[in-house]
Amino acid sequence: MASCSPPRPSTSPSPSPSSEKKDSDPERRQHDLPPSETDPTAAGTAEVLDPKSEAALLLKLDSVFVPIIMLVYLSCFLDRSNIGNVKVAGMPEDIHATPAQFSTAVSVFYATYVAFEAPWAILLKRLTPRVTLTTLCVVWSLTTIFSGFITNIGGLYAARLVLGACEGGLFPGLNLYLTMVYKREEQAKRVSYLFVCTAIAGAFGGLLAYLILKMDGIGGQAGWRWVYFIEGIFSILIGLLVWFALPNDPTEAYFLNQEEKQMMRVRARQRAQYMGSEEFSWEEIRYALKDKKMWISGAIQFCQDILLYGFSTFLPSIIQSMGHDSVEAQYLTIPVYITGGLFFMALAFLSDKLCVRGPLVAFANVFGILGYILIISPTSNGVKFFGTFLCSAAVYSGPGLNLTWLNVNVAPHYRRAAAIGFQQTIGNTAGIVAGQIYREKPYLLGNAFSLGALVVAEFLIAGLWLYIRSCNRKKERISRGEVEDTRKVKTGDGELDFKYHL
Repeated sequence: MASCSPPRPSTSPSPSPSSEKKDSDPERRQHDLPPSETDPTAAGTAEVLDPKSEAALLLKLDSVFVPIIMLVYLSCFLDRSNIGNVKVAGMPEDIHATPAQFSTAVSVFYATYVAFEAPWAILLKRLTPRVTLTTLCVVWSLTTIFSGFITNIGGLYAARLVLGACEGGLFPGLNLYLTMVYKREEQAKRVSYLFVCTAIAGAFGGLLAYLILKMDGIGGQAGWRWVYFIEGIFSILIGLLVWFALPNDPTEAYFLNQEEKQMMRVRARQRAQYMGSEEFSWEEIRYALKDKKMWISGAIQFCQDILLYGFSTFLPSIIQSMGHDSVEAQYLTIPVYITGGLFFMALAFLSDKLCVRGPLVAFANVFGILGYILIISPTSNGVKFFGTFLCSAAVYSGPGLNLTWLNVNVAPHYRRAAAIGFQQTIGNTAGIVAGQIYREKPYLLGNAFSLGALVVAEFLIAGLWLYIRSCNRKKERISRGEVEDTRKVKTGDGELDFKYHL
């Protein structure tokens, strides 16, 4: 089992006065630090923070960062997934779209989404988190509002492409921002908050859509148009919150006092090996592209995202196919999404506590496999509905923990940024597939395909676990002098004292 302790304890004397000055540019600060503050081995004694003080600091960080990040991702997923709600509210008929055309509209979103994920992830620090995330949020919010004026399928295609280009940068960006704040052993539970937002968006989106659809006819507008108007305005307000509340450099956050900022600098030095240099390097991008962990993780993410995007987008339609009307389908999704979100949070806390990643992904998938078997089998609608609760256990836990697994096993920052971006690009192509396999009731093709994807994922997870274990064992043998070090990459996560999490 991989250790949960930082990969290499950092040592350093107290920072010089110049390093305590506020600076909105996180890149400059790293270069201004003396060698003892950038080299973890430069001093002789390790810095240790008081556990109670550090716990209080984490609580303060969570109380500010987590609500902001959750609200941003909540608004993002609401704007992305509301197409499932408006589908059962009459949008296809109003814009004269056939079932095949509407499925294509769901899929085209991912064409630009996957194309822009890696570039946005790599550019996050260069453009600064505040500028990047605020710009993306405002543009997709305006697109959502204008979607309420769509009158034909061409307009829907265009809106979905713009949404994809903007939202493609959000999840990798938020995920990378978390790595700038938290240690490796603190990340799974914070990533879980992002996926809980997906669950909340599903539950809240269904409830919100149910309430907004009651506005049908107000101002001469159909209810589904009001869904776009109101959710888009909500997202713009969140974008403004990001601009004013999210600091570019977490170590100099406006809500921290001087003692807490000093603790943040100590934490940054403790994570120096994990974060690495602030200098952009194409060599790190090449390392990421050659990393087997990234490619296997990407394949796992693809399988998991088949479930994530198919289930979360079409759950109202799946429930409607069980004999419920459109209104019932909206509110019956709520307990399903909440169950999935709570299950993932529990699993994420356990993952951080034990520093176990892969086996918990496989464990969650077992529930999804059982759920889909119930849904596609000739059972009663009550049993099928129970199957959706089992599926929800894997919907968020699988992709969330798999992402964390890659997160904590790739260093330094730009190599990790590229790896996350490329992994998400591979995984999110599943969104294109999901839009094509969920076409006609009772969605047997989509549900059977999702079942098959989860089975394949189980084999891939086992393969990645065995590969990472072999990498750890090889490092141990090299450290003991038993074998010669012939590895091509020996920096970042390739260093001998960087132990991968299993």
